[in-house]
Formats: sequence, structure tokens, C-alpha cells
Amino acid sequence: MLGPTLAHIGNIAAQHASPLQVAQPEMRALADEFGAICSAFFRDRDEIVVRDRATSMSHVGYSVPLGSRLKLRLPFSAIFFAGASQAEVDAWLDAYSPAPTPEHRVAMSKGMAFIRDHGFAVQVQNPQAAAGWTPEQAFDERNMDFPTFLMLELHDDQSYRASGITAPVFDAREQVAFVLGLTGFVEPMQGAEIERVGRRLREACDRVTGFITGRPPASMGLAKAS
Repeated sequence: MLGPTLAHIGNIAAQHASPLQVAQPEMRALADEFGAICSAFFRDRDEIVVRDRATSMSHVGYSVPLGSRLKLRLPFSAIFFAGASQAEVDAWLDAYSPAPTPEHRVAMSKGMAFIRDHGFAVQVQNPQAAAGWTPEQAFDERNMDFPTFLMLELHDDQSYRASGITAPVFDAREQVAFVLGLTGFVEPMQGAEIERVGRRLREACDRVTGFITGRPPASMGLAKAS
């Protein structure tokens, strides 16, 4: 008799659990495993909000406080459209201000293709951008010279200076509920290592997705999750 009762209690608990409560143990494990910062980013219209964060001992002085709001900029917004149709993406781009350039649209499209194939996105440091900017300055809507760019292809034997790796958590509508991101990488990484970290992050997001009874869209290429 206890079996069905406990299952019923468990279902009720899962339905009322905060997604962040579910994600926090995964975030802590990821931060400790990779000596990085794991943050939970939620979309609020055309802004992203830092709602939670787990920090390894090597990053206790991380500067962006919880609750920070940053402009959702192209092409980095691609991760928040991982479950969207092309029509939804086009409508958002058409309404975006400042108007995206053709290059931004191409980068957004290719970025989404990368995410569908790998299940995560990678930001790489831009050596041409100004140094010393805060995230608020770097992603200000008037600035078009970003300190990072979105990776569009990944080669196992090539070295990259990855600044961030992000992956989506999906809700029951197959839409992105929020995004988990790893930042704070100090040393260059081989493509194969980026793939390993991204896969580990994606697997954590998949577990959170399952716990909140979400599901990824069929367009996501999750064949590499094994």
C-alpha cells in the first residue's frame, strides 16, 4: 500500500518544487567539477536575469551579483530559442532593436544549428574586443563589438579560449524554461574537452528537464548524450 502512496506524494512534491531547487545540486556539482561558475539565466522579455549561481573556490570574487539584468543580445540569444520555430525566431529578430545586421542573422541561424547538433552553445573570447569591460558594458545595446563570439563549429584537435558554455532546460511545452551556463575558464581548451564539458552540462540540464516534467523538442540533436 505504501508504494502508490509514496509515488503520489513524490509526484505532488515534484509539481510544487522550484526548478532552481532542483537545479542547485547540479549547479554545485558542475562548478566544483570544472573549477568554474555555474549560473542560472532566466529570460524576461528582452533581458536575461541571473537568478542563481554556484561558485567554485577559485571564483569567490565573481563580480556579477544575483539579480543582475543584461540585455539579450544577438547572436547569444540563440540558446533561449532552442525550442522555437523559425517563424518565432524571425518575428523576434524583426522586432529587435537595434535592428540586427545580416551578419547577426546568419550568426544566429548558425548558432541555433550548432545548438541543435550539440545540445549546448559555446562562447569564445574575441581578441579584438576591448578588455576590462564589465558584462553590463560589454552587452550594452549601443555596443556592437562584443568581448566574445558564438562558436559556429567545433574541432576536437583545435585549441579555443572558451569564455562560457550554456545549455537549456526545457519545460513541458518544449520551450526553454531557463539556461545553465558555465563561465570562468582560465586556460585554453581543446575542442574535445569543450565537447566533454558541454555534454556534462547538457546531461545535467536533461536531468532537471526530466524532474520538472519537461521535454526537449525533437529538433534537438541529443544523440550524442550517451
